[in-house]
Amino acid sequence: MAQATKETPMMKQYQAVKDQYPDAFLFYRLGDFYELFNDDAIKGSQLLELTLTQRNKNSQTPIPMCGVPHHAVQNYIDILIDQGYKVAVCEQMEDPKLAKGMVKREVTRLVTPGTQMDMSGEQAKDNNYLTALVIEDQSYALAYTDLSTGELKTSVLDNRDSLINEMINLRTKEVVVDDTLEDSLLNFFNEQGILISHQGETVQSSEVSYLTQDLDSSSEVKVVSLLVTYLTVTQKRSLAHLQRAVAYEPSYFLKMDHYSKYNLELTNNIRSGKKQGTLLWLLDETKTAMGGRLLKQWLDRPLLDRKSIEGRQDKVQELLDHYFERSNLQDELTKVYDLERLAGRVAYGSVNGRDLIQLKTSLQQIPKVRYILESLNSPVFDELMKQLDPLEDIVGLLDQSIAEEPPISVTDGGVIKDHYNDRLDEYRDAMKNGKQWIAKLEAQERQNTGINNLKIGFNHVFGYYIEVTKANLDKLPDDRYERKQTLTNAERFSTPELKEKETLILEAQDKSTALEYQLFADVRDQVKESIDRLQRLAKRVAELDVLQSFAVVSETYHFIRPTYTKSHDLEITEGRHPVVEKFMGHQEYVPNDVSMNPKTNILLITGPNMSGKSTYMRQLALTVIMSQMGCFVPAKKAKMPIFDQIFTRIGAADDLISGQSTFMVEMQEANNALVHASENSLILFDEIGRGTATYDGMALAQAIIEFVHNRVHAKTLFSTHYHELTVLEDTLAELKNVHVGAVEKNGELVFLHKVEDGAADQSYGIHVAKLAGMPETLLKRANEILTGLESRAASLDNQQVHHVESQAENVSREIDLEKSDEDPKGKTEASQLALFDPVDVDPNVDQVLDQLKRLNLMSMTPMDVMNKMYEWQQKLQ
Repeated sequence: MAQATKETPMMKQYQAVKDQYPDAFLFYRLGDFYELFNDDAIKGSQLLELTLTQRNKNSQTPIPMCGVPHHAVQNYIDILIDQGYKVAVCEQMEDPKLAKGMVKREVTRLVTPGTQMDMSGEQAKDNNYLTALVIEDQSYALAYTDLSTGELKTSVLDNRDSLINEMINLRTKEVVVDDTLEDSLLNFFNEQGILISHQGETVQSSEVSYLTQDLDSSSEVKVVSLLVTYLTVTQKRSLAHLQRAVAYEPSYFLKMDHYSKYNLELTNNIRSGKKQGTLLWLLDETKTAMGGRLLKQWLDRPLLDRKSIEGRQDKVQELLDHYFERSNLQDELTKVYDLERLAGRVAYGSVNGRDLIQLKTSLQQIPKVRYILESLNSPVFDELMKQLDPLEDIVGLLDQSIAEEPPISVTDGGVIKDHYNDRLDEYRDAMKNGKQWIAKLEAQERQNTGINNLKIGFNHVFGYYIEVTKANLDKLPDDRYERKQTLTNAERFSTPELKEKETLILEAQDKSTALEYQLFADVRDQVKESIDRLQRLAKRVAELDVLQSFAVVSETYHFIRPTYTKSHDLEITEGRHPVVEKFMGHQEYVPNDVSMNPKTNILLITGPNMSGKSTYMRQLALTVIMSQMGCFVPAKKAKMPIFDQIFTRIGAADDLISGQSTFMVEMQEANNALVHASENSLILFDEIGRGTATYDGMALAQAIIEFVHNRVHAKTLFSTHYHELTVLEDTLAELKNVHVGAVEKNGELVFLHKVEDGAADQSYGIHVAKLAGMPETLLKRANEILTGLESRAASLDNQQVHHVESQAENVSREIDLEKSDEDPKGKTEASQLALFDPVDVDPNVDQVLDQLKRLNLMSMTPMDVMNKMYEWQQKLQ
């Protein structure tokens, strides 16, 4: 790496600042540019596609450098942050004109992936979480905040799996750690692309005490203190918008691990990774950015408390029943900007005039929103209405002070309205009259000199000047014009009159700009005092926005309000998969019932591939999630319990990060459900066991079904291509067979997409291959192989049946012999067969014989016979 030139004071200053931020790109302000030097410049030029140049080119050690214009710096910072880097912004802290020696510079902010404030466009409805983590008493204390909104929450998690699940669900981009964290976790964060930031000792301050005053756990206080300390060190400005920390327990909400959320495509489409095609995409009819963020939070954490769920649904029902009022409400919400992030920028000191106009516009809609809710005349909105504070004092202040169309910059003037401050009005009058005087002077000088193209201009270096082309220089009088600057084709002059007026105008302009910025800062500080009120208002507006979104979606897609039962009944009539239905259209989608009474906990689903088994399973899970969010559900009728957890194993994908195969991931996800599910949980298992050999897979699938049936008792949908498992309905009382219908017409397979009682009669694998476009020669050969296999299976079947009957005859003969005491010949044989004395006969023999007599061999597959044989063998042994 080329070293900074020792003789250059500026580079000494740069290196001293850079040494304080070795892990960040240093944007060093030089005039109108931010410059990067040395390694920052080399790497930054590649990432930002900038031209790499050199400082001190003639030196033996030229310094690599590149730069970006100050007015466009945020775009370049965002690019680096999005790629997981930190950026330290070093500003000039004094006017270069007034500085003695080197201009004083210092870092005014450190921007990191977890502290990014400016979220716009598609990101506006996303939270950007910064997380802190400490280990204490063998538990993991976690705290997270969205710096742009002030949200601050904390929890203590018992185990590593719960921690990882929470981190992935939060989609956090940066984690702050102390020295307590083990290397394995740090490696996991690196693998996930989460930036790791280290923070030393925490600082106890009045701000930390305020933020943690509602916390009972010392671990929660410690981790929140770590997080706030990191923010204080990096941001170097007020954090007044941070809300008091709220402790939460993940078990208070419907629990779904990140695998289940991924499999169900709640927020990200598995194929594209985008929002389209997800449940969030379907439900999001919100009109505000804060409403969009709250919707995603509700989707991540559906409720468990029935009263709270029904409270949301009561409000949705009211909005659903009042179309015109709901339409008016949407119109007003559309005019509400992001109150949460506006409040954050006010506290942060980064708010500008346009932001304050957005704030005023937003607050002006609140009285209209209250009026609409009052017109509903429904008590369900009474509590929410009380919290819709219109902040009329802030509206009045902003209406009096801030210009309707202010510039982006708050330091160049034009932000404050006329007549708000008398002294500012005086300065503005002086500038206005001064400019008129300049225009009048220009006209007079043209007339006096006879030079028609003479003009008076201004720049920041030379001030006001009179410009005359060189062709007209001989027309100027010698006594009044003083030369200031020579150009290629013109000369610039000043006169005593121009100097005098210039002094007055520039003094008024400088004082006006300084005063205007001070007035703006005073207004900002007054608004800052109402941040708590703004944040409370923002929460209620966001809640109202999500509820109206639910009402719109429920009306558009014909959703109904579910009812709840304590008896563990699950009855859904004509249920639909809402996302698939949106793509297909309401008329095309085939609805299906789900019926599971308290005595039926497992539905074993068979049917051809591509027939809709996975869709049937997913639609139940999505219905449960929507219901416990407080939304209506896609069905004709729905009665269900409140579920505590959802576990899924749907689809097949290798875990490339940890190097695990599809089958290993499948077994881990299945194990997670078996270990943690309760009788109040919902389990969805799709084709468990097919990732290994047939008999292994079938054995595992049956064992899993039996485990769920005998020990867990959770509501379970288990789809399988192992048709042999359908016999379990005979031995497992809580299991019921259902299948997805399909018929053959003229040699073609037609999916009915209808779930019916009973097991499927065949798998239709070759038919599905035909639908997939397999070559005809391949399909013909597959049919030949299938016919051969079926013939061998039938032969094996007959041999097994004969073997079973022979064993049964032997057992029967032996029992007859022991009962032949009255036959003289039988006495000798009976004495020789003392083994079969009635006292020693296995009591299971009668059961085996009884089952054998009732067995319908013609309806059984070879695997059915083998299973029965194994069962009898175990009993007779």
